[in-house]
Amino acid sequence: MAEKISDETPNPEKINDESPNPLAPSNDEESITAHSKDQNRKKQMKCLLYIILFAVFQTGIILLFVLIFMRMTNPKFRVRSGSFIDTFNVGTEASPSFDLRMNTQFMVKNTNFGRFKYKDGTVTFAYKGIPVGNAMIEKGRVGARSTKKVDVVVKLRSNGLSLNTRDNELGSDISSGVLPLTSSVKLKGKIHLMEVIKMKKYAQMNCSMEIDINSRTLGNIICK
Repeated sequence: MAEKISDETPNPEKINDESPNPLAPSNDEESITAHSKDQNRKKQMKCLLYIILFAVFQTGIILLFVLIFMRMTNPKFRVRSGSFIDTFNVGTEASPSFDLRMNTQFMVKNTNFGRFKYKDGTVTFAYKGIPVGNAMIEKGRVGARSTKKVDVVVKLRSNGLSLNTRDNELGSDISSGVLPLTSSVKLKGKIHLMEVIKMKKYAQMNCSMEIDINSRTLGNIICK
């Protein structure tokens, strides 16, 4: 009995569909891989940008602190005003002397961005370079970019002047009605910036002034 030969011809497309190549990536897999690489690249770029921005920010902060630190200056300490209370005794040209009690207002001016903490100090008042009175300044602090006023009562006496100074100079000044004085002090302290930076500074005073004997007032205050 003869075998029946099939007339059906194999379809190449069907063979290809039935026998795919498992090693060849599909279009979907290629798209996912490309998208993933793109996302990673974007994340890397963002990280790099953040690092650069942070570095710029840190550099700006450091430069700001350096500028502030380098611009720190000595605070100013000055005689602001003075008035005479209860005691105002001035001699004559023939018998020159003085015994005064002056309510003095001092001023501490701090122009820095950090507060200024200063130690105790003694202001020396002098006549012709000879001490005639002292004012005790207690330790304290002045805020950043601010001014502090300090009131102290000072006794001014001519007891320590030599006989020659009294007769030749003090007598002449009393006769003119003007008594010239000077004041000086150096307050040592530190500028505190955010409790991180501390720099030694001092407030120095070198003032000249005049007491008008007739009006009993302190005027013509000049400080350097």
